[in-house]
Amino acid sequence: MAENTMDRDFVEYVVKQIVSTPEAVKVERRIDEMGVLITLDVDPKDMGMVIGREGATAKALRTLLRIIGAKNNARVNLKINEPAGSERPERKEQDQKSIDEVVSSL
Repeated sequence: MAENTMDRDFVEYVVKQIVSTPEAVKVERRIDEMGVLITLDVDPKDMGMVIGREGATAKALRTLLRIIGAKNNARVNLKINEPAGSERPERKEQDQKSIDEVVSSL
């Protein structure tokens, strides 16, 4: 029986439509005990388009994948790999405020 790759094909098609370098899009599908894992790699310059403002695009992709998975009785998760050379600096622990600091500033 042929492997059902509708979820992988969906992610690949949608992401290639929104990025500026579609040839750099790489999508892999793996099945394990937790369900189906779709792993996405894109060009570092396209990461913002894939994530979207406040993560809206990534959240929408994940929601649609869950719907596709539910239709096929599978749990589907999307992992977006942060590319090497990403322009986003890592957050340092000292830059993060504790809950007490945030509450006291209110």
